[in-house]
Order: sequence, then C-alpha cells, then structure tokens
Amino acid sequence: MEVLGSRILLRTRDPQRLQQFYRHRLKLAVAREYPGGVVFHAGNGLIEVPGHMSEDVGDGDGADAALWLQVRDIDVTERDLRAADVPIVREARTEPWGLIEMHIADPDQRTIIVVEIPDDHPLRRDTR
Repeated sequence: MEVLGSRILLRTRDPQRLQQFYRHRLKLAVAREYPGGVVFHAGNGLIEVPGHMSEDVGDGDGADAALWLQVRDIDVTERDLRAADVPIVREARTEPWGLIEMHIADPDQRTIIVVEIPDDHPLRRDTR
C-alpha cells in the first residue's frame, strides 16, 4: 500500500475538552480546522481531534485512537488489502466532508481509516 500521509486521530466523548487541551495547554499549532474538528501539528506528524467520531467511543476512560492513512487510489488499495486477506470493516464511501474513507482494523481491532482525497477537495487546493 502506498501511503501519502498519515495522522493519529484521538477520539473522545468530549472533543471540545480535548481540543482545548492540545490547543491551549500543549500549545500545539493548528494545521487546519473544520466544523467540529481540529488537526494539530506535532513535529513531523499530525494529531486530529474529530468531533464527528465521539458517539461510538469504546467503554473505559472515554478515549480511543485511530490511524488515518492517505492513499492515492482507494479502489486499488481496497483490492490490494482484500488480496492480502485484510478484512474491510466499512466499505469505502464519500463522507459529508468530501473525503473517500474506508475502515479496516489492525490485529488489536484498532481502527485504521484509509482515505483518498479527491482532486477537487479543499485539502488539495489549500497551499498553506
């Protein structure tokens, strides 16, 4: 699988609290914001605290982590993953925010979100 970019997603039952922590306590620079979510710079990586993934956070301390992997072509990636016997947890679909996302899981059942950014998406056009 050809990975073009990645980030860790920190899912929580209280995204605003966690966003405030990374923004104001750790003083991480903001890479981008979108309705409900914030992506922070973390050295050569990114940390995202999404507001839209808080409903299905597991039991325990109320937090969960997922890996976000950007790929060039989600159809080719899906075919390669199936050939490697990697189970597809959720089929690829275009999300309301315009990204094409498919979910797989690692052996510990940690979510891996495989993402294709369409050519017309703002992430491709924003040159900041």
